[in-house]
Amino acid sequence: MQILGNLPGRGIFRLLRIDSTAARLIGLVLLGLLLAVRLADPTFVSNIRHQSFDLYQRMKPRVYQQLPVRIVDIDEASLKKYGQWPWPRTLLAELVDKLRAAGAGVIAFDIIFAEEDRLSPPKIAQDNPNLPSDIRAALAAQPPNEKVFAQAIANARVVLGQSSVRVASDSAEDRPVPDASFGARGGDPKPYLQQFPALVQNLPELEEAAAGRGVFSLSSDPDGVYRRVPLVVLVGDKVRLALSAEMLRVATGGNAFQFRVNEAGIDGLILGRLFPENADNLIRTTRNGRVWPYFTAIEDVGRYVPASAVLEGTADPAKLRGNLIFVGTSAIGLEDYRATPMAATMPGVEIHAQVVESILSRQMLVRPNYAITMELSALLAIGLVIIYLVPRMGAVWALVLAAGLQVLFAGGSVYAFTQHRLLIDATFPVAATALMFVALATANYIREEQQRQQIRGAFGQYISPDLVEQLSEDPERMVLGGETKELTLLFSDVRGFTGISEQYMDNPQGLTSLMNRFLTVLSAPVLEYKGTIDKYMGDAIMAFWNAPIEAEDHALRGCRAALGMIAELNALNAKRREEAPPGKVVAPIRVGIGINTGQCVVGNMGSELRFDYTALGDTVNIASRLEGQSKPYGLPIVIGENTAKLVRNSLAVIEIDLIRVKGKQRPERMFALLGDEELAGKSAFTEMVKTNLAMVEAYRTRAWKKARTAKNELAQLGRKSGVDLSEYLKLYEARIAEFQKNPPPRGWDGVYTATSK
Repeated sequence: MQILGNLPGRGIFRLLRIDSTAARLIGLVLLGLLLAVRLADPTFVSNIRHQSFDLYQRMKPRVYQQLPVRIVDIDEASLKKYGQWPWPRTLLAELVDKLRAAGAGVIAFDIIFAEEDRLSPPKIAQDNPNLPSDIRAALAAQPPNEKVFAQAIANARVVLGQSSVRVASDSAEDRPVPDASFGARGGDPKPYLQQFPALVQNLPELEEAAAGRGVFSLSSDPDGVYRRVPLVVLVGDKVRLALSAEMLRVATGGNAFQFRVNEAGIDGLILGRLFPENADNLIRTTRNGRVWPYFTAIEDVGRYVPASAVLEGTADPAKLRGNLIFVGTSAIGLEDYRATPMAATMPGVEIHAQVVESILSRQMLVRPNYAITMELSALLAIGLVIIYLVPRMGAVWALVLAAGLQVLFAGGSVYAFTQHRLLIDATFPVAATALMFVALATANYIREEQQRQQIRGAFGQYISPDLVEQLSEDPERMVLGGETKELTLLFSDVRGFTGISEQYMDNPQGLTSLMNRFLTVLSAPVLEYKGTIDKYMGDAIMAFWNAPIEAEDHALRGCRAALGMIAELNALNAKRREEAPPGKVVAPIRVGIGINTGQCVVGNMGSELRFDYTALGDTVNIASRLEGQSKPYGLPIVIGENTAKLVRNSLAVIEIDLIRVKGKQRPERMFALLGDEELAGKSAFTEMVKTNLAMVEAYRTRAWKKARTAKNELAQLGRKSGVDLSEYLKLYEARIAEFQKNPPPRGWDGVYTATSK
């Protein structure tokens, strides 16, 4: 940027430094707002976080294992066989008795029995006064179904389900809620527990007969998905275990359980000796006593045993003996279905079963209390890196940086889940840093656009518009120097410009207008094919391809531009004839074009006071010499050997000579570009190429008669192809005649030495 010190506009960059600081301040304010949003954790933020955790489970669900946890399912088939729900309590007593006889460990009902059984004989007698008195007396003398059911419950280890009430009302029970026996280490757990005002309990005689009582109520997240299940809740001021936790407490001896509490909330529960081989029997929970069950992929039939099979005695004994049995329903009509991360509908009883499976297999998902701290720290760290580096980097590298940091954290989140079942949120840090990147990248874009506008205004009067545009994109390029790369060079020059000028001796403005019109017409194809116009030299143009814009097909682009220049020039000459007054002869403008491809040095060339973007090298000189040879050969477009090799399979190209141009000792093989793909595809042109090669080879081997014969055939093929080769063939006729009269010296290599540029 040395040159900037000598030119106006230095204050621009001082202004831009202020803009960079302002961009960083904007980034810091945005980062602070994003941190505040995460701490507030509005519903839309938590929903996205939870849905990402759902995706993790669907990506890698828990593999179902044959654990001693089963569901005795009151399914559609069981209802069809034993009648609609509710079943008589005597039938449920029979179910309990058969499960006990089969060796079931603990039986937990995901069903509440809050009212008397209407199918109980005394209840039937009471509700039907019109029955014959003897029948009513016989029914009233029978034991109530609740008594039969209570006896079955007392004979087995049964846990009855209870339902929480979210809003206290007159319909809530007045019966006191007993407090569970528990201990606490580290503090009082009650302030952290999910609280309900009341509880719906079972009939007293059933509750007294049961070995345990657990709350089976589930709470969904705001989006209606059941992801977390409480192991313990607070009803009023009484601590109550959930159905799954109560089942495990009863299964391990029925003793008191223990809370472990830390400064963040509840750390976990200890429910007896669940894992005798391990001293740590802690079941980790969230700070409010809930757990994240790790769900299996689909509902597994190995987990379910139809209730009808138990009642009929056809159930697999291995699925009952020593198992923890949940009794619930999957029957659609009973509507005990919940949306979970794995399924839109899952029986509620299966959620409790999967909780117990996750605990027993020690595969519970863990959302550690420190997760929010980790996520906020990650957002803060990545945000500060982006704020510091993005204003200093280009858009591409800034994008790579931001994407790399986001992928790194998101990958760490996925790794934590797949390897350690940890739930670490990547969505908010990734989304927040993406938002910050967009904001800072937008600030970068605005700043750079201001810079471009300032540079255009400050330097446009000193250097060429092309260089100003490049400078506005990359001010660091305002230094002298270049790079070596392969270019395709094009030179064009007007033939007979002196004669045209003489027609405008008394009208210099008319000549200027014609030149501007002519150069505009010739420049259009160069720009159409993405070329760089290096300079205008009077009536001549120098252009090149593959710099500063990369183009793999630069040779083909240059040749197509040359063909376009000839076509545009022919159209201009026709229009000039139409515009001319009647009787006035308009001299057509003709050009010669030379094209060459090779290594060049391209870049800013000149002095520290004035320079231009241009190309230098032997390839440039040869392209200029080839343009000069278009006149004696009578062919509008002459191209070098390297160019011909790159385009001969696409365009109509013929070899015309081996020449030693002025100022060069090494001979150059010259070719003529005669047309596009349409001409190249004609059979007559294919014959013309062969005949032309035969003429040139005969000429170089002094077979003059053979060369003349090929020349005559070539003239016919040229007319047939619509290609004017007259001047080219006249040149070879003159050479053949001269060499027949005055043979070339011994050792002649067939190379023609040009005497003019």
